[in-house]
Amino acid sequence: MQLLWNNKVVIFDRTDFGPSNLSLPPHLCRHDPRDHALQTDCTAHSLLYCVDTNTFRPLKVQTDTWCSSGSVLPNGTLTQTGGFNDGDHVLRMFTPCDDYSCDWVEFPGYLSQRRWYASNQILPDGRIIIVGGRRQFNYEFYPRSSRGSNLYTLDFLRETRDAHENNLYPFLHLLPDGNLFIFANTRSISLDYKRNRVVQEFPPITGGEPRNYPSSGSSVMLPINETQAIEAEVLVCGGAPPGAVSQALRGNFVSASLTCGRLKVTDENPNWVMEEMPVARVMGDMLLLPTGDVIIINGARLGAAGWEYGRSPVTNPVIYLPFGDVNRRFLVMSGSIRPRMYHSSAVLLPDGRILVGGSNPHVYYNFTNVLYPTDLSLEAYSPPYTSPAFSSLRPHILSLDENLLYGQSFSIVFNVCEYTNDRVLSANIVAPSFTTHTVAMNQRMVVLRVESVMQEVGNTYRLSVVGPSTPEIAPPGYYMLFVVHSGIPSHGSWVKIH
Repeated sequence: MQLLWNNKVVIFDRTDFGPSNLSLPPHLCRHDPRDHALQTDCTAHSLLYCVDTNTFRPLKVQTDTWCSSGSVLPNGTLTQTGGFNDGDHVLRMFTPCDDYSCDWVEFPGYLSQRRWYASNQILPDGRIIIVGGRRQFNYEFYPRSSRGSNLYTLDFLRETRDAHENNLYPFLHLLPDGNLFIFANTRSISLDYKRNRVVQEFPPITGGEPRNYPSSGSSVMLPINETQAIEAEVLVCGGAPPGAVSQALRGNFVSASLTCGRLKVTDENPNWVMEEMPVARVMGDMLLLPTGDVIIINGARLGAAGWEYGRSPVTNPVIYLPFGDVNRRFLVMSGSIRPRMYHSSAVLLPDGRILVGGSNPHVYYNFTNVLYPTDLSLEAYSPPYTSPAFSSLRPHILSLDENLLYGQSFSIVFNVCEYTNDRVLSANIVAPSFTTHTVAMNQRMVVLRVESVMQEVGNTYRLSVVGPSTPEIAPPGYYMLFVVHSGIPSHGSWVKIH
C-alpha cells in the first residue's frame, strides 16, 4: 500500500494466482503469455482506494508485482520496482490525477537485475536507490545514470545471507549526513552510495536474532528533531530466532523475537540498546505516528514469514514511546478481531488513523477450512489521540504555505479550543510509506524548528516555522504536516518540499 498526496491509496497484490473478484473495465483485459495462472485475465490485481469517500476503483497492472518495492518521486508519482516472473525487471509508475484517467504505466526490462524482495529509498537529489533482492548482492538507481554503469556490487548483502536468507527486504534509512543506513539479518552499515563505499559497520544487534525476511521484524528511524543538535537513531523490533523457518517447515513454530534494539548512529561509538516488547512478534508493521511515537501492529507470536509459517496472531497493537520512561515505553492497545498475518499491510492516514489491510498466509486465496483464512478487508485503527475526549486540545489547521523551501520560514494558522503553552506545541512533517512485508519504505518524520507563536483572534494562532534545513534531512517531495498540541495532532495537511 502507498498513500498519495491526494488522499488516495494504491493497493496491489500478485497477478499469478488466478482471477480476483474485481473486474477491470470493458476492453482492458490483461493478455500475458508468461503468466503462471491466466494468460487472459479480465480482473484487477490493483486498485485505488479513496480515503475521503471510502470507495475504490480497479487499476490495471500488467506484470507480476509479487514481493516488489516502491518509492514516491518528488513530483508525487509512485515509482514501483520489480516483482516476480515477467515483473522482476519491470519499472511501473502511477501518477495521481483528479479524474479516472490515471492508471499504471509499465517499462519492461528497465531494471538492470531481478528485483524480488528488494528495498527502495528516496534520495536527497530525488533519485531512488533500489537495494538487493533474492540472490542480488548489488544496488542500482532510478533514473539510470547517463554515465557508465548503473549497477553496483554490495558484498555486505552476500555476507548477510544465511541458510534461510534472512537478508531480504533490507531496512534502509537515509541518514542526515546523506549516507544510507542498511540493516540486513543482524548486521548494519552506513553506505556512501555515491562512491560505492562502506563508511562504517556497526556492531551486530545484540542477541543474534535475524530481523529481515523471512524472519521479518520491522524498523523505523526515529524522528529527526531540527530544534536541537541533529541525531539519527534507528529502532528495530521483532523478528525470529535462527532456524525459525526450518522449524516451521517441520511443524514446530518457535517463539518470535521479544526484543527491540535502538542504535544511535550519530554517536561516536554506536552500540545497540535493547528493550523487551510486551509480547513477541514477527511480521509486525512499524509506523511513525504524528506525535513521534511508534505503533507496532499486525503479525504473529510464533514462526516466521512465509506460506503457513506463522501461528498465534498478535491482534493487539502496541504503541512505543521512544522518549518516555525506560520502564513504561510500551502501551498495549485494544485488539482487532481479525488476524493480520503474512501479506498484511498498514499505512498512516492524514487523519492520524492507521489503515490496515489484507492477510494471506496461503499459496493461493483460501477462504474456508484453513486456520487463518485469506482476508481481503480494510480496517482502520484509531490511536488514543483520535478520541473525542481530546477535542478541546486538538488543533485545526486553517491555512498554511503548501510549498516549502529548505531553510525558509513559513506560516501555519490554526485554532484550538484550550491552548496550553508553547512548550507542548510542535510542527511535524511525515513522509508516507510504501508498506509491504513489514517494511515501511521511505517513511520519515522531521520535527521542524518553531520561530514564534502569536495569538491572533480568540482561539486562533499563527505559527512561524522554518522548513527542513537540507534535502538530507527531508528529501524533496510530498509530506503530511501535523500541528501537535499537548500530544494531540491535527489532521495532516499536505505540503511539498522543494
